[in-house]
Amino acid sequence: MSVNVGDIAPNFELPDIDLKMRTLNEFKGKKIILSFFVAASSPICENEMCNFRDSWKEISNLGAQVVAISNDGPFANKAFAQKHNLNFPLLADYNSKTIRDYDVLMPHLLHIKDYNAAKRSVFIIMEDGKIGYKWVSEDPLKEPNYEEIKKFLK
Repeated sequence: MSVNVGDIAPNFELPDIDLKMRTLNEFKGKKIILSFFVAASSPICENEMCNFRDSWKEISNLGAQVVAISNDGPFANKAFAQKHNLNFPLLADYNSKTIRDYDVLMPHLLHIKDYNAAKRSVFIIMEDGKIGYKWVSEDPLKEPNYEEIKKFLK
């Protein structure tokens, strides 16, 4: 089932890089940039996550928090986060449940049968828990429009 602008964002409970379980509810009260990324340490994902890292101050000043999710395990995410000094939570959806809840499952990454990954996508969840912005790409090599995201936050 598709999740659209105006819908209540599906909750999740996923481990972060330190194996602490994190939920969507703990970030309520501010806007959340929920970024689903394809694979830790892949070149486009590095660009995307580093762009969010480098925009951290501006995003924070706009009252928002970045939370990134992939179906990589917490250990791969930890190595990725440490290598790039990422300053926001990276969550491991290793069974793709949350990825399915947001309807952004890519079932055959780069034509490898049954290699599940998240479609590169961004949801902005508003303070009331509803989705205010949605961008989903069928092309794992396409990055989101960062300026559009910041403009939406303003």
